[in-house]
Amino acid sequence: MTKAARRKRGGAGQLLIPLIAIALLVIFNLIRDPSFFSIEIKTNNTGNTVLAGNLVSIINGASELAILAMGMTLVTAACGGQDISVGAAAAIAGSVFVRIIRGAAPVTGGTVILAFLACCLVAMLFGAFNGMLVAIFRIQPMIATLILYTCGRSIAYWINGGATPTIDTPITGAIGSFIPGIPVPTPVLIVALMALLFTLAFRFTTLGLYTQAVGINQSSARLNGINTTMIKLLSFVILGVCVSVSGSIGVCRLGLINHETLLIDIEMDTILAVAIGGNNLGGGKFKISGSILGAYVIQMLTITLYAMKVSSTDVKAYKAVVIILLVVIGSPVVKRWFARMTGNLRSGRLARTAAKEGV
Repeated sequence: MTKAARRKRGGAGQLLIPLIAIALLVIFNLIRDPSFFSIEIKTNNTGNTVLAGNLVSIINGASELAILAMGMTLVTAACGGQDISVGAAAAIAGSVFVRIIRGAAPVTGGTVILAFLACCLVAMLFGAFNGMLVAIFRIQPMIATLILYTCGRSIAYWINGGATPTIDTPITGAIGSFIPGIPVPTPVLIVALMALLFTLAFRFTTLGLYTQAVGINQSSARLNGINTTMIKLLSFVILGVCVSVSGSIGVCRLGLINHETLLIDIEMDTILAVAIGGNNLGGGKFKISGSILGAYVIQMLTITLYAMKVSSTDVKAYKAVVIILLVVIGSPVVKRWFARMTGNLRSGRLARTAAKEGV
């Protein structure tokens, strides 16, 4: 088998767990309710013809999580740890976004772009701060980001003077829901755009290669001329961009900024999406598509539980049980055991075939 074939096979194997999880959830829901995945065409409150249904809700609802999972994958791969401050940083970015829009009259497309660029810059600066603690001061990522996790929502609270201002404009409403004339939710289109940008970056730059090299063996990467400190910093800055996009989407969905509830608890779901996607949480090889699929697995599980009338207080417990099973099944120990069992079965089959031929 050639090296290219082995890489292709390894990449497909990495997506096996999220694909199996999605298949099992699809089969379960079809048995439970054959119409679960039906898609309807409806007219929303603004008079636009849009797509509706559980499948649309799953793809749409996972948008912020999928975007954060893309950035978290890079941080995990390069630093061998996770950023637990993404929810708090998104609240800060969302607060900056709202503050600038509220200060403009009237709100135009240029105003929205300016607000996004400002919140993007702020999120990148906070990402660089986290990256500096990890890359320069060698602090473990989860401990380094605990600082912003603790104080981030308080900073978001101060930005708007403790208020929860609303932004009721057609442009922000279109960003959070539907663009007139387009039946697909805007957040879904933004996820596709972000995935395309990551694909182009990996295709035409050495970002993916250098990130994997630093995560696999930092000393070897440094000896080969790779600036490991810069790669780690860059991964956190890129995550900052993802944070600003997710925070802006969240604000536009709600039409207001609530620093206490915006993307609350999304940190753990983001880490789980990366893990379910088959990425090594200790750093090294990664696959962005796996993390995106992991985000959809989590959202599909959430929608399934709500459809089964599970109370919101119990959803987290059920999700934890299912996710533990998925993570354990995808763990290196289980993978090695499965590979050993498969190898033994293959060896036994070859031995029996050889014995028959000998006879």
